[in-house]
Amino acid sequence: MPSTDSIRHPLTRTLLVLTVTTGVIDAASYLGLGRVFAANMTGNVVLLGFGIAGSAGLPVIAPLVSLAAFLTGAVVGGRMGLALEQKEEHLSRAMLIEVGLTALATLIAIAFDITPGHFSGDLIIALLAFAMGVRNATVRRLKVADISTTVLTMTLTGLAADSQLAGGTGKGGWRRGSAVFAMGVGAVAGALLVKADLSLVLLAAALLAAVTWLVFMPAAIAAAD
Repeated sequence: MPSTDSIRHPLTRTLLVLTVTTGVIDAASYLGLGRVFAANMTGNVVLLGFGIAGSAGLPVIAPLVSLAAFLTGAVVGGRMGLALEQKEEHLSRAMLIEVGLTALATLIAIAFDITPGHFSGDLIIALLAFAMGVRNATVRRLKVADISTTVLTMTLTGLAADSQLAGGTGKGGWRRGSAVFAMGVGAVAGALLVKADLSLVLLAAALLAAVTWLVFMPAAIAAAD
């Protein structure tokens, strides 16, 4: 069995699929819910600052909702990590929460008219951001290098700084490049779907999370045994 440094490891593949899901979710939140991120909290802090300064009518409440929900989810994810000894089991539980919350967000979007800047939009943001907080706390505990599933800044830094062009060995380039590609694919797919309907992109995120939990996660757990 290869180590998690290889994209052939089941856990690494699981995290890469989750990275695709992140691109889909942030497409739904930013493009469909009023320029706010459900997974990228760095972006939310910057957007919040712009909004407070009154720049281009950017929202203030929505980034605050997302940040609060994400932090609450991260607390829950951290508590789960203390209760579960096996890291892969921790990820499986976090995935179940993500599947449930994205599915709930999808049903709400189907049943009601979702309006950015109103309670309906903020509710969807809160559900998605909470799920991302739980996942982020979980993935952090797994300590798989360069794949946080939600942010790419350090991944891109490592890809460039450790490349042969920079005088490095280029080791880990495929893993890092795959993470960047995965999020890009998710963002493109999400942006295309949100043009049709918000519920479609949320459904895609829920299905991706479900497939990850049902197909990829069992292999990751088996590899850990």
